[in-house]
Amino acid sequence: MNMIFNTKKSKKRLHSLVLSVIALMLLSSCEEEFLDVVPDNVNTVDKVFNLRNEAEKYLFTCYSYMPANGNLQGNPAFLAGDELWIPDEFQAITVNSLNIALGLQRTGDPYNNYWDGRFQAKPMFQGIRHCNIFIENLEDPLQVPDIDASERERWIAEAKFLKAYYHFYLMRMYGASPIIRENVSIDADASEFDIPRSPYDEGIDYVVELLDEAAAILPPSIADQNTEYGRITSVIAKGLKARVLLTAASPLFNGNEDLSGVINPDGTALYNTTYELSKWQEAADAALEAIETAENAGHALYEFAGNTFNLSDTTATKLSIRNAVTLRRSQEVLWPNTQSIVTDLQRQTMAPLSIDDNHRSAEKIVSPTLDMAKLFYSKNGVPINEDKNLNFNNILEIREANASEGNNILQGYRTSRLNFDREHRFYANLGFDGSIWYRNADQDVENESHIEGKYADYAGSNHAFFFNVTGYYLKKLVNNDQSFGANGSSFRSYAWPELRLADLYLMYAEALNEINGPSGEVLQYLDLIRDRAGLEGVETSWTQFSNNPNKPNSQNGLREIIHQERLIELAFEGQRYWDLLRWKKAVREFNQPIQGWNVYGEDEAAYYQIRTLHQQRFVAPRDYFWPIWEYALLQNSNLVQNPGWN
Repeated sequence: MNMIFNTKKSKKRLHSLVLSVIALMLLSSCEEEFLDVVPDNVNTVDKVFNLRNEAEKYLFTCYSYMPANGNLQGNPAFLAGDELWIPDEFQAITVNSLNIALGLQRTGDPYNNYWDGRFQAKPMFQGIRHCNIFIENLEDPLQVPDIDASERERWIAEAKFLKAYYHFYLMRMYGASPIIRENVSIDADASEFDIPRSPYDEGIDYVVELLDEAAAILPPSIADQNTEYGRITSVIAKGLKARVLLTAASPLFNGNEDLSGVINPDGTALYNTTYELSKWQEAADAALEAIETAENAGHALYEFAGNTFNLSDTTATKLSIRNAVTLRRSQEVLWPNTQSIVTDLQRQTMAPLSIDDNHRSAEKIVSPTLDMAKLFYSKNGVPINEDKNLNFNNILEIREANASEGNNILQGYRTSRLNFDREHRFYANLGFDGSIWYRNADQDVENESHIEGKYADYAGSNHAFFFNVTGYYLKKLVNNDQSFGANGSSFRSYAWPELRLADLYLMYAEALNEINGPSGEVLQYLDLIRDRAGLEGVETSWTQFSNNPNKPNSQNGLREIIHQERLIELAFEGQRYWDLLRWKKAVREFNQPIQGWNVYGEDEAAYYQIRTLHQQRFVAPRDYFWPIWEYALLQNSNLVQNPGWN
């Protein structure tokens, strides 16, 4: 941020601009299909734009500011809320976003400071500055003379997309933010660097404008997957537009009277606190356009097509769910973030599956909370507290798995009643004491690998550094080609899926319901996702199995169904945190205790006791937004702090 909002001292530094062109660092273990760029060192802007090759490297510098969302430290949404937990003494790894969940966020040097690029956060404004430099020079026909017109247009469109994304990333986190349409000239008066925050709706309009301009130029798909995998497409641009407009239409930003007093020093109000239904219509239109563009480009919900092994329908369904996220080249992934290759996260979530497996190869430190285990539906496709045929009231009850349950829980193993009679996504996403963890290495023996998680067991929490804290293990993000060997564990890396087609379906259903309430079209898009998960449609499930059968027939009832469907389908993908914020539900959900099983118990009686790890405290409206660093406020007198952080 200091590279834009400069004092005279900062202005002087700009006169000696030296570009540090940042490589897109990809792991050597990844296949060549990932965007692999290691730019040369470049000394000045003039030299960068003399030749196509150097200009392209500068474009990849613009890409390099994309947050590493497939990384515990790079994605604050993993641990800032209530979805996942790690040992909070930071024995195994230091993740600053956990400090936010612990209630330790601060204005003096905030954690995960994307405004300035501190505490495991990339400097978004610096990324915007590089995008502006790139766009300005590429729009000059005298620059980069050895590039053809169509490629020039495409590169500009990519930079515009990235500029829009970085602005939106800041606006989702901080609310109304400064909009940097052009970099301030180094010859400008120092006062011109003190750029104020722009009204939120104006910022959204500008982001949408950039995305529309980019989408009109970008190709719908990448033709050369070997050299350009991860480059931005029109599908991605339209998908991000839908996410931007859905966020702007949501209660946090649409008619939120809590923000009525947030004004700039000159009296400009930063938020329109009048509710506008038209914002939901804009979000619905954008989501439908993105869906149609994606489907026309060949994207579809992923379905496991089978392999050489004779797998049961249960296992095949679970692989459809997992592979939609972790399979390289999954047809469902619209936006593969090649700036964030998922390898470390797999090791951190993987559980040992035998006495011979090393805790350092399967650290199991990322633990889904007990509330997340309760979130998933029953096998009848309704919330567990609504199922009129199944009783989940006493989760401390212990039950033994029978033969019909053997593809989910080891036959004869005893575990909590909570772990029985659940939908396929529960078993695809979560591991637990007694659960099956099928991998391709197990071939046609579907119950070959399972977890034993009590304290003294091979997956138990008995290691000094690498241990699970809730008794639930995160299976969803581990590619099914994982295997253990003599030298440790092997993982098949993949690009982090920033956007899936299922997400767009859920966006569209949500926006349509907010406009007109329940309809066949809303249910159609919900049921597409439920069908892939092996569930009946919403109407059938609630009519046959819910003690609240009329719930889908009202706008409020269907809203709750849509919200829960979204929280389940996108669980552990970094979406829950932002969704609970934009729905203004965080004040309820993030004031609950973080709980799990007693992972230090050595037998059933001791292990299956509920243990509270932390009592969360979320203060509204303060905690709905990140604080701006006090130093930035001192540097720029036109900035105002977010409410509650003064």
